[in-house]
Amino acid sequence: MSEVQVRPFRRADREQLTALVNAHVQAVVPGVSVSVNTVMSQLERDPGEFIVDPWVAERATLVASQRRRVVAAAHLLRYGEGDDVGEAYRGTAEINWLLFWPQANHWPDSEKAAGSLMGACLAQLRSWGAGHWHADGALPAPGVYGVPRQWPHVRELYERSGFVHDGLVEIILLARVDELPQPSRPPLDGLRLERSVGEAGTRLAGFAGDELVGFIEVDTNLAEGGRLAHLGGWADIGNLHVAEPHRRRGVATWLVGQAADWLRLARVERLLEYAWPEEHDLLALLHRLGFRELTHTARGWHHQSKISPPGSPSRPA
Repeated sequence: MSEVQVRPFRRADREQLTALVNAHVQAVVPGVSVSVNTVMSQLERDPGEFIVDPWVAERATLVASQRRRVVAAAHLLRYGEGDDVGEAYRGTAEINWLLFWPQANHWPDSEKAAGSLMGACLAQLRSWGAGHWHADGALPAPGVYGVPRQWPHVRELYERSGFVHDGLVEIILLARVDELPQPSRPPLDGLRLERSVGEAGTRLAGFAGDELVGFIEVDTNLAEGGRLAHLGGWADIGNLHVAEPHRRRGVATWLVGQAADWLRLARVERLLEYAWPEEHDLLALLHRLGFRELTHTARGWHHQSKISPPGSPSRPA
């Protein structure tokens, strides 16, 4: 086995690190890649996490180099302890993501490098003195967070290193916009569509008189001003809701058809949606509409030596 060098990230590593990131992104979301600048930006701050990122007090990026190749890399965060930091994050630290090339015939000892990197990560978390340690796989691409099913090597490393998954599992789905329903007649008499700015994108809402029957919100800004090179034709559903008295009457299908028409005008080709495994009705609807599952991703990893005692706050999954 060749010698492994674990050290802080250097700017000269940026192309190899980006290749490692994109290999893990593309195993989850088809055809998506991020630029070197996008990766470098996340190492300095995460503009997509406008609530949580300001709570970060310290960052560290480590790589494992083997035979002059970056074989593994990890990005670590320490959160502040002030009252302005969310209670679930206050005084904690995390492996924001850890990636490594799986073992291959031409590179049979990559797991050694990943193990050495994990040891350095745990040492860094320990040196920060954080009360609780978390782990994730939050890459700067939509739909890539937690530990996706397509990363069994990362999951196994986390588990061998003392992290346990005690959070939730989320399903990420994808649809081709041209396969979604076309706009149709309103399923209820007097139902009209209104478009406005929503909490998580453009809101298309159905009203019957003054009553809000249901709404869908779609975000077409996944490219984030050009940072994410191959996401100009992508969007995701931020919210989809139908009031209880009007469910199972075709309102959700009608709303998705209206949103699809709006997305076609915006030249959007792919639409992401998210659901919990327990949301059987939503999943059945999405499958009928043409969504297919991309992955199941495990969120909420904590180190077994740092798990919160019963009754204490835990980080949202």
